[in-house]
Parts: sequence; C-alpha cells; structure tokens
Amino acid sequence: MALRYACRSADHGMARRQFLGTLAAGGSAILGGTGLFGSPAIGSMLDSKQKRIVVFNLHGGLSQLESWDPKPGTDTGGPFLAIPTTVPGLHVSELLPLTAMQMHHLCLIRGVNTSTDDHGVGAYMMLTGRRQIPGLEFPQIGAVAAKALSADNSGLPGHILITPGGGGGRGSDSAWLGPRYASVQLGNGNPPANSARPASISEQSDAARQDIRRKVSARFLNRRRTAVTEAFTYSYDQAEKLMRRRDVFDVAQESAGDQERYGQHDLGRHCLLARRLLESGISFVQLSHSNYDTHNENFNFHIEQMGEFDRSFSMLVADLADRGMLDSTLIVVLSEFGRTPNINHYYGRDHWGTAWSVCLAGCRVPRGVAFGATNERGTEVVDRQVDHGNLFHTYLQAVGVDSTGSFNIDGREMPIADPSSKPIEGLLT
Repeated sequence: MALRYACRSADHGMARRQFLGTLAAGGSAILGGTGLFGSPAIGSMLDSKQKRIVVFNLHGGLSQLESWDPKPGTDTGGPFLAIPTTVPGLHVSELLPLTAMQMHHLCLIRGVNTSTDDHGVGAYMMLTGRRQIPGLEFPQIGAVAAKALSADNSGLPGHILITPGGGGGRGSDSAWLGPRYASVQLGNGNPPANSARPASISEQSDAARQDIRRKVSARFLNRRRTAVTEAFTYSYDQAEKLMRRRDVFDVAQESAGDQERYGQHDLGRHCLLARRLLESGISFVQLSHSNYDTHNENFNFHIEQMGEFDRSFSMLVADLADRGMLDSTLIVVLSEFGRTPNINHYYGRDHWGTAWSVCLAGCRVPRGVAFGATNERGTEVVDRQVDHGNLFHTYLQAVGVDSTGSFNIDGREMPIADPSSKPIEGLLT
C-alpha cells in the first residue's frame, strides 16, 4: 500500500519501512510456550541496582484513537472496536490484541497535552522535556540516561539508537553533556560501523598499535588536558572496548525461535536486538518505527502498522517480565504528538498535540493502570493533564534519578530537567 502524505514536513524525508506488518493470528500461538524463552535467572545475573530505559519512538504521530485511547461508537472513533485487556475495565484498540494480553504490566498516560502540531518541535519537546530556545540546545533523554545510569567502567556505550535505515554513526543529541554521551546509532540494527578488526591486522599487531596510542595520548594529556582532548581519548578507548564486545550487537546470535516470535521484519529484529542490549547492561536503547503521519488512509495504515508493532512490542514486554527485568527497566512508547479526533476527507487524521497518549511500563511505574482521561470524543483532556516536561521528569524519577537536581558541567550547575516543571503527581509507586 503506497501512501502519499499530505504533510510536507522535511522531517518526513525518511524512508518508509521495507516490510509490511502482519497481524498475529492469535495471542496463544505466539505468547504460548514461554518456557522456551523465559529465563528469570537473566534478571538476577544483572546488577540489581542498575536501571535501564528503552524508548519506542513512533515517528510521525501515532493515533491514540487506534491504539491506547479508543472511542468506538462516536463520530471521531473510526471503524475499530475497543477490546478488553488483562486488566478488567481497561480497553485498548482491537489493533493491539497481543499488547492487550500484557496490559497488566503497562501504564497508559491518556491525558497528554503538549500544545504543538509541529513535527520537529513536538519531537524535540518529547525527547528533551523542554521547549526549544534559540541558541541553546538541551540533551535528549538518552544522553541524560547515559550520564546518570551508565557505569564508568563499562566497555559498551550507554546510549544506543536503533534506526530503521542508514549507515549508523554518532549522534549530536547530547548537547552540553558532551560527545561521550551522544548516541551510537545502529543503522538498520547492524553493529557499529568499522567495529571489526581488519583481517589484515593480527591481534598481536593491533594490541601493539593500541599500546602505542595510549602512551602517546597520555603524554599529550599531561601537557594539554582539556575536555575536548579527554573526550577524544575516551572515544578511542571506548571504540577499542566495543570492538572486543562486538558480538553484543549481533542479533543473529539469538535463537531462530526468538527471531520468529518477534517477527520477520525490521521492527521485530530491532526489538530482539534491544532485548539483547538491555541484557548486556546498556543503559538506554531507543527504537524507531515510522511513518505514522497518516493524513491519508489512516485506518488502512494503522491496520498494517499496528500489526507490526503489536507483535514485537508485546514480545519484548513479555520477555522482560519473564526474565525479572521489568523492575529495573523502564519502557516508554511515545510520539511527537497524536492524531486529530476529526477525520478528514482523505480518511486520515491530522496533527494533534492537545489530547493524546503515552504508554509506560517498569521500574516505579504502576502496572495495569490508565492515568488521566479525555472526553468521550477524545477532543480534550478532562482528568490529570500532563505535558512533555512532566513526562521527562517522570521517566528519570522512575529509574531513580533526581530530576530536580543538576549536573556539574565544567564547574557550572546545569539542571537535569526543566526546573519549571515537575514529575507527574500521584503516578509513581
């Protein structure tokens, strides 16, 4: 199905995913047999004090009405039904049958109002918890998490972005936290570029080269130590450690059964890779799924898109729960905004930041809960309204970070989160 989007935003120059999603034929066939993959011992093998965050970034603007906050039987509700979940009285769209079976692990924030309908502005707000200020950049949630949660002696990067395409590389999303906490991007889920030792260089020769580099760098740092030179040296040291643990990024090492359960498409592979990275102690992983900017054919598109998301997302939630990792892993499903309740003449929904939803799970987040509400047509928040700043504070508080505190950056105190905002009141346990 080829969709021509009415939105002309430059943010949508990204490629559309290569595989079509398939709706699962039945939850028991996929979720059954958890004994084959359930491994509670995995959770106990990890440092019980270490917290992690995994973010699903559904680019373009997921429709809350076709996912977390359905309004069947209304003029805005569209053609899909609401189905019961494992939490009595809590319903989601029928496009999420497998996720409905995991609702006892999830928390739906149904009262989000960010008051923006712009892709770039909305994405910035949701990932930084701040509004854009000319001439000043703020670090994204992944960089903050890497700074606050990653062990200093880890041989792996603390901030990973799994992108649908591209060749990978290093992001520019850490702002004043510096390049050490910028994202390492895995293009299409592939291992970091240039992370394999060339076959023409022996292991002994490579070790000798690295030894010479460290000695020269140490001599240079003794004379000209600055934040820039330290970051430069750190990048080389981290790259060396990363090369020794390159297998962590190889999702092909996961069993054929797991690869089938998660789905034979990009998102399925990326979710399985995310599980592998979290089990390896990486503090922050972000996955992207696009393009939800459904100005045209919203309903046909969400059948396809939600089928893909439902299967892969529900598998990851189930696995983290079965392996005892939900108490130490925060799951966030966000977008830059939602979709309009009103349906346009192209059978689409337009940009809508006034009343939409975010899904959370794990750590201090309550389970099996819908927090906040919109009215019967989904046109406005009527209970417990929250915004991007509240959400950002809440993510950090959920993993044990004092979001009201500061980082000391070169002798200057920089607030971790927007000091004019605060966590969602009454949510965290």
